[in-house]
Amino acid sequence: MPTKEIISENKSKMNKAVEVLADELKAVRTGRASTGLVENIKADYYGTPTPIKTIAALSAPQHDMIVIKPFDPGSVREIERAIKNSDLNLAPIADRGLIRLSIPPLNEERRKELVAQVKQMSEQTKVSIRNIRRDAIKHLEKQQKDKIITEDDLKNGKKQIDDITKECTDKVDSVVKNKSDEIMLD
Repeated sequence: MPTKEIISENKSKMNKAVEVLADELKAVRTGRASTGLVENIKADYYGTPTPIKTIAALSAPQHDMIVIKPFDPGSVREIERAIKNSDLNLAPIADRGLIRLSIPPLNEERRKELVAQVKQMSEQTKVSIRNIRRDAIKHLEKQQKDKIITEDDLKNGKKQIDDITKECTDKVDSVVKNKSDEIMLD
């Protein structure tokens, strides 16, 4: 496998790790109502665990409320049960085919806990990015050892992988800073 392919493949893996973190951070509460809190909670829909976002319309009409309108009114009870069983500690209110979630404001202590949780998630992502980097460099070194690429190719490949790693960890820091600021400001 040529150096460019190895670098390209590992760059996409690192970027995917950043995307996964950004997606996971949507589920972390801020002081404002966000549909990201509930969209990936799985409700039992005709015997199949299904994310709420695929079986209901989600909206946040007010800064402290989420409204869930199931496409199938028969699934209201299952969605309500899934939310009650989640770790959000929210009490869903079912009313005429809708589910309302009132989002209470966060106190300072809880905000700090959430920021710490976000930072922990970022560290896990950075570890996975560094593992991808390690594997890419091992792959390049093996190719150089097998005389598939030159020593200069190895050196350039390592530098490119390190640059991509730095770029992705900077993205992680940026995403985490934005989320932390959002948590502390609301």
